[in-house]
Amino acid sequence: MKRILSVENLSVGFGVKSEVTQVTSGVTFDIAKGETLALVGESGSGKSVTANAIMRLLPNATTHYLEGNIDFDGTNMLACSERQMRGIRGNRIGMIFQEPMVSLNPLHKIGRQLVETLAIHRGMRQQKAETYAIEWLEKVGIRNPKQKLTAYPHELSGGERQRVMIAMALINEPELLIADEPTTALDVSVQAQILDLLKKLQKEMGMAMLFITHDLSIVKRIADRVAVMQSGELVEIDTVDKIFQSPAHPYTRKLIDSDPKGEPVTVTGIAEPLVQTDNLRVWFPITGGIFKRVKGHVKAVTDVSFTLKKGHTLGLVGESGSGKSTTGMAILRILGQDTEGSIRFDGEEISGLDRTGMLPYRSRMQVVFQDPYSALNPRMSVAQIIGEGLKVHESMTPDEEDQAICKVMEEVGLDPNTRHRYPNEFSGGQRQRIAIARALVLKPEFILLDEPTSSLDRTVQAQVLTLLKSLQEKYGLTYLFISHDLHVVRSLCHYTLVLKNGEVVEHGDTHSLFTQPQHPYTQELINLS
Repeated sequence: MKRILSVENLSVGFGVKSEVTQVTSGVTFDIAKGETLALVGESGSGKSVTANAIMRLLPNATTHYLEGNIDFDGTNMLACSERQMRGIRGNRIGMIFQEPMVSLNPLHKIGRQLVETLAIHRGMRQQKAETYAIEWLEKVGIRNPKQKLTAYPHELSGGERQRVMIAMALINEPELLIADEPTTALDVSVQAQILDLLKKLQKEMGMAMLFITHDLSIVKRIADRVAVMQSGELVEIDTVDKIFQSPAHPYTRKLIDSDPKGEPVTVTGIAEPLVQTDNLRVWFPITGGIFKRVKGHVKAVTDVSFTLKKGHTLGLVGESGSGKSTTGMAILRILGQDTEGSIRFDGEEISGLDRTGMLPYRSRMQVVFQDPYSALNPRMSVAQIIGEGLKVHESMTPDEEDQAICKVMEEVGLDPNTRHRYPNEFSGGQRQRIAIARALVLKPEFILLDEPTSSLDRTVQAQVLTLLKSLQEKYGLTYLFISHDLHVVRSLCHYTLVLKNGEVVEHGDTHSLFTQPQHPYTQELINLS
C-alpha cells in the first residue's frame, strides 16, 4: 500500500539559545493509506510531541527540530511555510485532541465552530455549511443534530463533545487523522461507540490514522500496527498480534503486564457499617417562567440504598450520567437541599445537617477527585495544599504541622523535600499522590475516590492502586470507589453497585457480580471492558 506519512529519524528539543533539552530522539515510522498505527507509551514518552511535530503545532519560539524529516504524501512538512501548513491542517490532516472541553471554544456554539472550518477550507457559504454540518453530526451519532448546532460545548455530555471533535476533524475528509488519546476520560460503553465510529468512518473514507493512547486494551480493537515509545525513543514497532503475543522489548512487556491485577484487601472479623443510605434521591428542579416555578426535575439519583462496612471498598460503576458522582457528593453532603432520603455515617443520621452541623464529620470524610491537574490549586505549594485541612480541623504549631505533612508525603511515596514546590512541577501520578496525601493527613475513616486513576497511564495507575490498598490495610480505611474501569473495580472493591440512569440495576460482592452478572446492562459493561 502507498505510504501517506513517513517520519524519519525525528529528534525534537525545547529551549532557547544554547539551552536546548532534547525530548525525542531518532523516531522513525510510516503509515500506509487506510492503515491505523497506534503510538503507545507512558506520559512523557514523547507521543504527543511527535504528533504535534507532524502538524507543526509546537511553539515556534522554543521548538527545535534537531534532525530528521517528516514527509506527508511527498510534502516535506518541516520545510513548509505557515501559510502552507494552514492549508494542510484541518484539511488534509485532521486531529482529535484528548480533552474536548479544552479544544472546543466555550464561547461559540457548536454550529459556528463546524461552519468555520468549512468556510476556511472549502469556502462554503453559511446555509450550505450548516446543512453539511448537520449531516456530519448525524454521521457521528449525535441525536437531534439540528438542535445541537445551537448548543454550547458545556451543554453536551462528554461523549457528545468527543463526537463533535470527531466531526470537526473529519468534516473536510482528511487523508490522515491524528487521534491523541480521544477516549481517555470516557466510560467503556461510550469508548466502544467512539472506537467503532472511528473504524467505520476510516473504512468509508480510506483514511490513515495515527492513534495515540496509553490504554493497550484499546490498541487491540483499533490498530493494525503498534509503535512503542519510551523516554522519547521508539523502542519497538510491529503488528498488533506480534506485540501482544511475543513483545521483544522489556518496556513493552511491562506495559502489557501493568493491567490491574490482584484482589481487594482481606478484611478479618465482623465489620460494623460505616456509611448507609436508604432511598437516597437527588432530583434537581427545572424552573421556568417569570416566577421560576418548578416545571419538572432532572432525576440524577433515585432510591439508591446500600451499606458500606468499615475497612471495605464499595465500587460504583455505570456510564457517564448514571449518577455515580452525584451519589458520592450527596453522601458528603455537598449538594444541600436537593438530597432526600437517609444518609447515616457511623450510625449517626447526617442527611438533615447544615454546614455547621457537618463540620465535626468533615475531617472523618475525605475525597480524592478524578483530575489531579484541576483538583490542586496551582498557586499553592504542596505543603500548603496538604496542610490546608490541618489549619481548619487541627490545632497544631507550625513545626507539628510540617512534621505531619512530611510524614504523610513519605507514606504516599513522595519526597518531603519537594513540599515547597508547586503542582505544575510534578507528573500526573505524583499529583494524584499529593491529592491522596491531602485526604490522608486528617486521618479520615472514609474516603470517596471519584475516578482517581482514569486519567493515569496503566503503569502509574497500578502504582496508585497498590498505594490505596496498602493504606487501606494499614489504617483500616473505608473507600467508596467511583469508576468506569471495571478492571480497577475488580482489583480494589469488595462489593459493587451498578447504576443506570440514577437507579441501581444490580449489586453484590464483586467476584460474583463479575463472574455471573444477571442484568443485561451489567453484562454489556463487562463484555466491553
